[in-house]
Amino acid sequence: MASSPISSNTSTTISSELQAQTKLALAGQLTDGAYKSVSLPIYQTAIFRFDDTDGKPAYDYSRSGNPTRAALESTIADLEGGAGAVCVASGMAAVATVLALYDVDAHIICSHDCYGGTERLLTWYKKQGKLDVSYVDLTDPLNLALALRPETKAVWVETPSNPLLRIIDLQKVGEIAKDAGIDVIVDNTFLSPLLQRPIDFGADFVVHSTTKYLNGHSDVIGGVVVAKTKENRERAHFAANATGATSAPFDSWLVLRGLKTLPLRLRQHEENAQTVARYLESHSGVKKVFYPGLESHEGHELAKKQQKGFGGMVSFEVIGDAAAVRALLTSTKVFTLAESLGGVESLIEQPATMSHASMRPEAREEAGITRNVIRLSVGIEHIDDLIADLEQALLAASCSTTKRSTKSSATHV
Repeated sequence: MASSPISSNTSTTISSELQAQTKLALAGQLTDGAYKSVSLPIYQTAIFRFDDTDGKPAYDYSRSGNPTRAALESTIADLEGGAGAVCVASGMAAVATVLALYDVDAHIICSHDCYGGTERLLTWYKKQGKLDVSYVDLTDPLNLALALRPETKAVWVETPSNPLLRIIDLQKVGEIAKDAGIDVIVDNTFLSPLLQRPIDFGADFVVHSTTKYLNGHSDVIGGVVVAKTKENRERAHFAANATGATSAPFDSWLVLRGLKTLPLRLRQHEENAQTVARYLESHSGVKKVFYPGLESHEGHELAKKQQKGFGGMVSFEVIGDAAAVRALLTSTKVFTLAESLGGVESLIEQPATMSHASMRPEAREEAGITRNVIRLSVGIEHIDDLIADLEQALLAASCSTTKRSTKSSATHV
């Protein structure tokens, strides 16, 4: 009998007892049963041949299923501890896929300081009358209990939050949600399954922008929905297939290739981020640093409890006016001024005008996302170069403030 051209993904075939780092290094190796290629094949095809009309083959049309995408889905689901996953075309496609599971007039409770794109979509749905939404500070679980209604169907959690890295108690949120009979949806993009597994704390769905840490090289757009149960995985797959949101084969291949180095990258991201955060905390030009790895962070102890690490995202509030902020953002040479995160390269941005510009101004104000808040995605470059770059950029911001102060004093003499 000829060997099957497609077999199970390595992550579930070799051994469930292997460490995540080993599983990722081997991921996809057993996908090709025909030629036994070690690298995961890219099944770059829209359609698959039927042998006869008596039954449907394992794959028939790549929107509905593709072996390359299936290998990635199996790998991520295994990492998150879920029953299955659905890979889609972007992080926002993952958000939309989950939200599509709830009927008209369902009430969703959402972290008040969520990603700007999530707030934009939820607010749009609310205006259209598709979903009702309440934005709540979930750092106090009591606020969740107070926001519950008979029509509440889910709570949307982002921890650490974007961009202020607030920490939400997943265990307590999960317990309240279970008692209320509602779903828990967690955006785990900032940490990845290696540093946090929300399903272990009761989450029903976990979403990621795979563009970020899972891929890690800023060369693909993607997203994933991981479901705790097979039933919810099938519901999410139905929604993604029905809307055409599923990920392309080549994009899936790029994410799986990036995953192979995720443990190594995360270690360097976090090591650099810790050093950057401590440097910023001691700088006279910085008012406040937001990084859960700092003992001064209000969520530090909780983060230690529910996370396996603190990640590579650091935000801070710089001292100065708009011109000083602009000088800081435009003076960096190693940190690139760009909106994304999680890639090997370090990025700097102003959430109020970039990643969270789509958020309602009053929502940004409520969340504390001022124009002086700067978000860093700390990459894997040499730490000396990162610190030196921030040093000269903060000096540029300070000089900008000093020059205007001197000019203003001279004007009033």
